Amino acid sequence: MKIARIEPFAYRAPVTEPVANAFGSMSNRPALFVRMSASDGAWGWGEVFCNFPQVGLEHRVRLMTSIFVPLLENGEYASPADLRHFLEERTRRMALQCGEPGSFAQIIGGLEQAMWDMAARRVGQPLWRFLDDAGHGAAKVRVYASGIGPQGVAALVERKRAEGYRAFKLKVGFAAAQDRANLEAMRDAAGTAGDIMIDANQAWPADDAAARIYALKDLRPLWVEEPIAADEDAAEWRALARDTGVALAAGENVRGEAAFRQAIDEGYLRYVQPDIGKWGGIGGCRAVARYAQARGQVFCPHWLGGGVGLAGSMHLRAAMGEGGFVEVDANPNPLREEVCDFAIDAGMVELPRVAGLGVEPNLARLARFAVKA
Repeated sequence: MKIARIEPFAYRAPVTEPVANAFGSMSNRPALFVRMSASDGAWGWGEVFCNFPQVGLEHRVRLMTSIFVPLLENGEYASPADLRHFLEERTRRMALQCGEPGSFAQIIGGLEQAMWDMAARRVGQPLWRFLDDAGHGAAKVRVYASGIGPQGVAALVERKRAEGYRAFKLKVGFAAAQDRANLEAMRDAAGTAGDIMIDANQAWPADDAAARIYALKDLRPLWVEEPIAADEDAAEWRALARDTGVALAAGENVRGEAAFRQAIDEGYLRYVQPDIGKWGGIGGCRAVARYAQARGQVFCPHWLGGGVGLAGSMHLRAAMGEGGFVEVDANPNPLREEVCDFAIDAGMVELPRVAGLGVEPNLARLARFAVKA
């Protein structure tokens, strides 16, 4: 494909209540969508991670327009993998020079998503089917409601149950008594048949994490996500998995296929959670998912942004066959709700039978959230 144009669309939606976690909070909901157009008129959409820090949206737009757009426009690429590898190699030294390999990887991931969407649209297939070269895919995915807590836990879980969710994830990493009370409230509201998970967002020191997990273990969390820092030594992760006997999950803050393979081979993760907007796009995360599933681990893509990346995460999970979950933020976000609309039935979402991602952002409607970078 010959790339004719790349257009970033930057949005910031206000929220009435900040979305809090163990390391900070979001006072608004940002999203960076990118539309890639080919010389023959084909197009596709991707999304770049920009949740944190809150100034990250404008920064990533500027990086994209100043470095990536000139590199890509009028270039020809045989596949999304070809585009991703070209960008990774051409910008590797730039990313090192400015100390920002994460930001560069996020932009590459969003651009790669857009090319996958465009490629699937060209052949008239839903993206999950286009990705499913092993014949294991299915049009339905399991979802869970995330981002719950630290306030109003029971009410939000009950509301999400009424919408069709059957699995829920709690933010922990606050005071021990508060975490315990919140998880008790979640377990009561979810019911004995509901799945509950907890996410510490790297909050606990390695020497305290086991005790914090033990204090919650009797409430039967399906997994504990990022109980310690993502870059802690593998021995700390292994000890935590061994000593607590609770399944561990991580991946949103792992970057690079080699790093994922190492974490998977170490064996301390039960649930592997790469994020298509933070590293690797769809192709890189698919390679991680295949590697994890071949070793008996469960692929559950991480996502906490707008509707384009959510759609991409759902299609990728669907392409990998039955199993796992897709994360759906439980907090209000019009940049998700007005872009990726879906119904939930008994914890499942059925993907639309249309070409590509199945989403087309209404730019006129979203204009009220547009920001100038």
